[in-house]
Amino acid sequence: MCRSIAELDGEVAECRACPRLVAWRERVAQDKRAAFRDETYWGRAVPGFGPDNARLLLVGLAPAAHGGNRTGRMFTGDRSGDVLFAALHAVGLANQPTATSRDDGLRLFGVRVTAPVHCAPPDNKPTPQERDRCRHWLTTELSLLDSTLRAVVVLGGFGWQALFPVLAEAGWAVGRPRPKFGHGAHVELAANNPDGTPLHVFGCYHVSQQNTFTGRLTPPMIEAVLHEAATTAGLPVRAPARE
Repeated sequence: MCRSIAELDGEVAECRACPRLVAWRERVAQDKRAAFRDETYWGRAVPGFGPDNARLLLVGLAPAAHGGNRTGRMFTGDRSGDVLFAALHAVGLANQPTATSRDDGLRLFGVRVTAPVHCAPPDNKPTPQERDRCRHWLTTELSLLDSTLRAVVVLGGFGWQALFPVLAEAGWAVGRPRPKFGHGAHVELAANNPDGTPLHVFGCYHVSQQNTFTGRLTPPMIEAVLHEAATTAGLPVRAPARE
């Protein structure tokens, strides 16, 4: 059992539990995209990113083949990250609006970013078996954040489906049927901690190009969800943009 977030991140980076994902991430790191042919790809499982006392957790899907799999940091170096970190900066949860590399100076305030699958999958589609094999990392991450975590923003239906079984196993009163995903969804779960503090789970469309390029998800939409979640978690924020 990992004793700290730093230890967890180190162990995640060394994981080779899923043969298909390991083969794919390493193949991508070797073949590379032409635009990044002179870069050394990370090519390993990508750990979460953010402080070890986060009050707000963002849960995505999996690292992008030429984003996190290249840079070694969640949502860093791809179009999805461009949207996400710009929104975090807009509401005061990040010190800068861009994320280009692991040493670009980006800092998150009270927020940690993670995913239910830590390796880049072919076609951005992990199998249910790969998702379930990776589940223990998310379980451990939630356990290590238990004393400070107050809210979670889930980016997309895949992350939503992956998260709730973990929460149920951890003792949160998820209930049946499980809450349905939707943009702007907000679920309050009864506490399993001694002080009785509940956990708030918010739904947000994923920051994929499919959503952002078509206008299904706009910057004001994601900023509004982040603002509500951060406020609920007790984090200081700036007012979100208006459409």
